[in-house]
Amino acid sequence: MTAMMEQQEPKEPKMEQGKDQDRQQNSGHITFKSILGGDILAHDFLKRQTNLLILIVLLTILYIDNRYASQQELIEIDRLKKELIDTKYDALTISSELTERSRQSRIEEYIATEGTPLQIAATPPYLIKEKKEDK
Repeated sequence: MTAMMEQQEPKEPKMEQGKDQDRQQNSGHITFKSILGGDILAHDFLKRQTNLLILIVLLTILYIDNRYASQQELIEIDRLKKELIDTKYDALTISSELTERSRQSRIEEYIATEGTPLQIAATPPYLIKEKKEDK
């Protein structure tokens, strides 16, 4: 029985030594090799700061999303401004056409070509005023 205990005792210190080496590796300096090998993910610092790193990633994603959304709104605003300018020009064109068509000379020309019995008034129009009654 003592032989069995002697055999088990050396194994435990070797396991403890392996754990100590892992702790030293985890708490040691970060090297380029540990970054490329993925050992950095098992580093104590990263284990302790996992929540902070997740928060930073989430905030970064929200920042990128917000920037993208604001750029899309600016593009929409520019498009609407161009559409507004085009609509104003169309309204100005239509207004000038209406003014041209409603001139007295154009109306007289239209009446003459259509052969309607309408004639131009020989006397100018006058305003009829109502009398105010005193109460």
